[in-house]
Amino acid sequence: MASKYGFAKQLKELRFLFCQTSDHSAATRSFLTKSYPTMKKHNPYTPILIREASGTEPKLFARYEFGKEKSVSLKGLDDKAIEQKVTELVKESI
Repeated sequence: MASKYGFAKQLKELRFLFCQTSDHSAATRSFLTKSYPTMKKHNPYTPILIREASGTEPKLFARYEFGKEKSVSLKGLDDKAIEQKVTELVKESI
């Protein structure tokens, strides 16, 4: 898991938005429960923000150098698919 979460130097922030109670955010909550400690351990200086808001659809934002941002929807994805989306965003350089 460590190599999957080796963030690119250009990545300045990773932000998860989701609902703390709804079913459509259950996979995101599960993923974060399992993967957050590993991501933070291997990237201690990169902020990983977790934002919970009632009724919010799960979404992932990555902020890169020069204020560029990318986002992907996590709605309807399982743990493996979420892991794949996170890996794509953290390895990407804009």
